[in-house]
Amino acid sequence: MGWFNYYGMIAVAIIMIPNIVSAVVNKSAFENRFHNKVILAFEQIGRYGCMAFMIFNIPYTYFDFWFESALVVYLSVNGALLALYLLGWIIYRKGRGKAKMFWLSITPTVLFAFSGLMVLSIPLMISSVIFGIGHITISYKNIEW
Repeated sequence: MGWFNYYGMIAVAIIMIPNIVSAVVNKSAFENRFHNKVILAFEQIGRYGCMAFMIFNIPYTYFDFWFESALVVYLSVNGALLALYLLGWIIYRKGRGKAKMFWLSITPTVLFAFSGLMVLSIPLMISSVIFGIGHITISYKNIEW
């Protein structure tokens, strides 16, 4: 795959599209009522780490696909996860319930973790765990309010 992952760049762009549209259409869509600075930092560090390491493979920290036909599996599963993520935005576009929060926080976390595992990218796997802890916790805590 090399140092630049075009597929990862496309996946990150697809994830960002509904977020940007939602932020433009509904200014309060991303209002965060949970103010734990450690968890917020985890989410942001993990988020930007995942986005960066989905696109850029740092030499000696990733080991590329590790089995035959891995690219097909990578593209198929990531495509399905992206479709589920977009479907979540469509189904829950007006809501703010538990299902929406968990769907839209767990799906990208799984996508990042799966991608890291498929290319054996240590920074992406670590970032996905950090992102998952932060993002899922914040989503859960925002439901409680």
